[in-house]
Amino acid sequence: MEGSAQGRKVAVVVRNREEPPAGDVDGAPVAGEGPQGVSLSPPGGLLDVLGVGAVVLDARGRIVLWSPQAEELFGYSAEEALGSYAAPLLVPDEQRDLVLGLFDQVLRSGRSWAGSFPVKLRNGKVKPLEFRNMRLNDDQGAVFGLGLITDQATLREVERDLAFSARLVQQSPMGIAVMDTALRYVSVNPTLTQLDGVGVEEHLGRSVHDVLPHGHAGKAERVMRQVLETGEPVIDQEVLGGETSRGEGRAWSVSVFRLDDAGGRPLGLSVSVTDITERHQAALQAEAARQRLSHLAEASVRIGTTLGLEQTARELAEVAVPDLADIAAVDVLDAAVSDQPVRIPEEETATFRALALALAYPTVAADAADLPGHVARYGADRLVTRCVATAEPVAVPAVRPEDLLHIARDEESAALLARAGVHSYLAVPLIARGEVLGALDLKRSRNPKPFDRDDTVLACELAGRAAVCIDNARLYRQQHNIALTLQRSMLPTPAATATRLRVASRYQPAGAHSEVGGDWFDVLELEQDRTALVVGDVMGSGINAAATMGRLRTATQTLARLSLPPHDVLGHLDRITIGLDPYIATCLYAVYDPAEGRCRIASAGHLPPVLVPARGEPRLVGPPEGAPLGTGLGEYGTTTVGLEAGDRLVLYTDGLVETRRDDIEDRLGVLLDLLRPGGPGAAESLEETCDRLLKTLRHPDNHDDVALLVTSPRP
Repeated sequence: MEGSAQGRKVAVVVRNREEPPAGDVDGAPVAGEGPQGVSLSPPGGLLDVLGVGAVVLDARGRIVLWSPQAEELFGYSAEEALGSYAAPLLVPDEQRDLVLGLFDQVLRSGRSWAGSFPVKLRNGKVKPLEFRNMRLNDDQGAVFGLGLITDQATLREVERDLAFSARLVQQSPMGIAVMDTALRYVSVNPTLTQLDGVGVEEHLGRSVHDVLPHGHAGKAERVMRQVLETGEPVIDQEVLGGETSRGEGRAWSVSVFRLDDAGGRPLGLSVSVTDITERHQAALQAEAARQRLSHLAEASVRIGTTLGLEQTARELAEVAVPDLADIAAVDVLDAAVSDQPVRIPEEETATFRALALALAYPTVAADAADLPGHVARYGADRLVTRCVATAEPVAVPAVRPEDLLHIARDEESAALLARAGVHSYLAVPLIARGEVLGALDLKRSRNPKPFDRDDTVLACELAGRAAVCIDNARLYRQQHNIALTLQRSMLPTPAATATRLRVASRYQPAGAHSEVGGDWFDVLELEQDRTALVVGDVMGSGINAAATMGRLRTATQTLARLSLPPHDVLGHLDRITIGLDPYIATCLYAVYDPAEGRCRIASAGHLPPVLVPARGEPRLVGPPEGAPLGTGLGEYGTTTVGLEAGDRLVLYTDGLVETRRDDIEDRLGVLLDLLRPGGPGAAESLEETCDRLLKTLRHPDNHDDVALLVTSPRP
């Protein structure tokens, strides 16, 4: 809150209030008995935490009393403060009039006020402090002003903590009680009264024997006394009680903590109670299947280790045997693999492609199954067809001979399943992102138990996890095929031979298992025999990066024909890139003018080209550094270098030199060494230079594209 004095704004917060009545503080920790039974509090209590300082001023505003805490707050010693006028010493100039007015109000009216305002410390800093001010009278009729001061931030923190604690206890979904050292209830929250059915008044001042049932009171008291004596909390102890309306046993989770004062002396106990009846019942119901579920959950981490469709299906089948089934097969709808709609009306047939088969032991039932890769069409009477058509599990706990005709592909296969002793069958759908992809087909022969509800739940869980992995593999293959098609259509072709430049180029995509990238180059013939050289790299990979690369190539080709300076071309490209997908790209744009024998180069965050003079050492050409395209920072510059017959200029993307382990400066040094005159490639052609640079610099672990241009003026 802002106050004002004589037209100036000051950051002063004032709260007028009446003096609180003097009295003892209830519940103060007792450190010992003083004279005549006076309680002595140990150090570290609330007043010590607040660090309350006291300052007394006479009627003229002179400091006549100065406490040690005031010295800590203000930084002035008693010798420095006593006898000084408080306003010039402690109050900033712009707030002095307001403070003097408040001080005069306290002395004249006797009305105390509380508030905060910034004060000057001895170190010259200004800091807000919290004040409580009141008038004092002595036996001679003199008037004094008493100020009680504490750090504002500390006071606010304590106030927040107290408010938070009170609100937390009252609104907590747990039952909470505070006990004194005699194990009597001091405070309870509404939730506890609901849990034990005893009102607040019936708790206060009473022991656990007065509130809890006899069978629980004795044990509760023993636990509480143990915590009170040792200080070690008891956490999440389960207590069983009466029955619910449904006849189920009730259960509570009880935790007990000792409450200590700042000196480490016990004040009492905090007890929290949570109703865990539902959790307890669920735990009992799940206990029988816990070991089995744990084993299957551990095994399920083996599913989806790769993006290979067949491998993922094989992992699912292998996880299902022998614990869940003796024979497991994974069949996907051929339409799902062929990127066609896969929803099948129940009355129609379905075409399946077998992906995996797993057996717990050698059995003739294997001859009744479709081998991986086999494609078969099954009618609506087949149970696996019904499974994918309805997107629901299909279970036959006890297989009859007539059921085998709906499980096997034909009568001969049904006879093989009968010989193998198949007595129980379960098929669950493979559903990912709302789409049915196929089915997990399970059979039991040696395992004597029929498939039950728990088996179906577990099979569906495994199938659901595997279906997402299978769908990811399927989508990856689709995306990869699309990316390959796009890559083939957009890959740079070998650069055409410019009129006044000899050019050799290479484009090397990332590895076979990597996504298509966004590297490109261009050699553009301009007016007046000039030639534009472009090398760029869209950061990221995938279809969107390749598409953005294509857009930038088109934009660069258009801008190049406007005969703009290189730095203007990059400026336009930067603005164009901002309007595209959220991609960032680096780019190097150079224009060679044969009439001048010079090349003008501008860079948008790209690695510098290498100039290899016919006579001399190769060097990196550092054009004025500019931000990558798409950042909107602009401010590109152009540098000019001489480029005569016999000189070579090498432009490249970062995939040529960058590795995950080596410093980029070291790699650029290797590039310069390879281009140094007198080396092994000193007399090689431009094409040979391209091949040697790729062979020597391209790292096997590099999964980035490479675009490379080596050019030299014609004689």
